[in-house]
Amino acid sequence: MKYGFDNDKYLKIQSEHIKERIAKFGDKLYMEFGGKLFDDYHASRVLPGFHPDSKMQMLLQLKDDVEIVIVISAVDIEKNKIRSDLGITYDMDVLRLRDEFLERELSVNSVVITHFNGQASAEAYRKRLENMGIKVYYHHTIEGYPQNVALIDSDEGFGKNDYVETTKPLVVITAPGPGSGKMAVCLSQLYQENKRGIKAGYAKFETFPVWNMPLAHPVNMAYEAATADLDDVNMIDPFHLEAYGETTVNYNRDIEIFPVMNALFEDIYGSSPYKSPTDMGVNMIGYCISDDEVCREASLQEIIRRYYTSLCSFAEGKATESEVNKIALVMKHAKITTDYRKTTVAARERLEKNGGTSSTAAIELEDGTILTAESSPLLGPSAALLLNALKHLAGIPHNIKLIPQNMIGPIQRTKVDYLHGHNPRLHTDEVLVAISMMSLLDENCQQALAQLPNLVGAQVHSSVMLSEVDRKTFNKLGVGLTCDPIRKFKPAKK
Repeated sequence: MKYGFDNDKYLKIQSEHIKERIAKFGDKLYMEFGGKLFDDYHASRVLPGFHPDSKMQMLLQLKDDVEIVIVISAVDIEKNKIRSDLGITYDMDVLRLRDEFLERELSVNSVVITHFNGQASAEAYRKRLENMGIKVYYHHTIEGYPQNVALIDSDEGFGKNDYVETTKPLVVITAPGPGSGKMAVCLSQLYQENKRGIKAGYAKFETFPVWNMPLAHPVNMAYEAATADLDDVNMIDPFHLEAYGETTVNYNRDIEIFPVMNALFEDIYGSSPYKSPTDMGVNMIGYCISDDEVCREASLQEIIRRYYTSLCSFAEGKATESEVNKIALVMKHAKITTDYRKTTVAARERLEKNGGTSSTAAIELEDGTILTAESSPLLGPSAALLLNALKHLAGIPHNIKLIPQNMIGPIQRTKVDYLHGHNPRLHTDEVLVAISMMSLLDENCQQALAQLPNLVGAQVHSSVMLSEVDRKTFNKLGVGLTCDPIRKFKPAKK
């Protein structure tokens, strides 16, 4: 895997910058954390070298001074909103996040339920958390938020919210996903702290878009593709340009809300500490890119990957056509098509070669080698491809079978006869388990397993939508996957 990001430098200068921001406000800093704290795989894909848990590692450097408040919207509780990458509801993810933080010895203050207006599901959730010994607070829906500044900044607005008592100089406000109300919680706390004579500030930690990279840089364009469902648009920050004569990048929601934020800051502090949305950020990622070309290439691949993901979600009824079209427009602006992805072309060529009789898959390894495979009565295309890749990396001749056919048969019978499955072909995880068992007796299998770390950063394309099991296996291996939006392969008639 080629690296384009200096993770050690990032941890150092990001934590230093946050300490400087805390000192600027005196007593306390409320920091809104956007994105994922310890499983930021988007960032690790577009910035090769960025660790998925980099933000968590940065917080651990400040752990004596930090406490965490987890925010969840009552609306999301009521709708049983699901975190798509994990397949769990937001209310369950709050508990998962809390456990992850506590396991790393970070202080978790409480849970704030936002947008509360008496929902029974939210009340039941609060009782459930309190029975577990977790402090819970309500923040209410404020009519006219965020434009009605006079009401918001009053005892009938933020003043009606529960006051979250905090003790550390850095309070991190995080949530299972977007739209949870993190910013409103920060602002409400500023109002409440000010009434109590406590000097508190606000900062925003958004990884993307990267403020000091060009608007049309692929890293920033990949963020637009990643947030197509949220209608986020990267923009030049006009407030920063006017105040400093410097071109920086932000996104539409922060730019649109800034005049309101400024008015609230003026009401709370007497004057605003910020002249632009960019000023509010504490993101130092742009200073830690060590190889711009590597990050550009990774980001272009991510844009195409997001396009295919959106196409597949649309085929499953989980995405809108406008989302697909928006990413297609990003691709057009980036001057790329799906043919830019070499594995897409290779899988298509293999499909044409077999006359459309079997689904296919292709992988591009770190050294540029491209391998292909197709489905058989024994293996799905992704499982066959994984075996081909491991044999290639280990220098094992292609004609050597790592898994004997007489071993595959019993696995297939169990899947169909006892587990009542419809697809007897082995998935990628089943292939890996079989190789692991064989490695006790077979040196080739030992060598093949030893190559798994060398798949990190590889790219795969499948001519058919893979099962959730296969998708998760490739994700765990650090492999970038795309699939054609075809649910079930129908062999062409000979």
